[in-house]
Amino acid sequence: MYRPTTIERAYELAQHGPCKSVDDVRTQLKRERHESVEGHLSGPMIGRQLRALLVKKRAAQAVGVVM
Repeated sequence: MYRPTTIERAYELAQHGPCKSVDDVRTQLKRERHESVEGHLSGPMIGRQLRALLVKKRAAQAVGVVM
């Protein structure tokens, strides 16, 4: 069975999951027992990308668009 990488799952959670912040994404990844969560999500670029996806998701939810 295919399991997404830590990074892939972080993007999924930011785009479609219940997470509202990058910290929520980290917490969920750790709950799902992904490896090296802090190492994978410590860079400034991934933080910016995840925050942008979370903002986009919130904006879409505010106008009733399902992402």
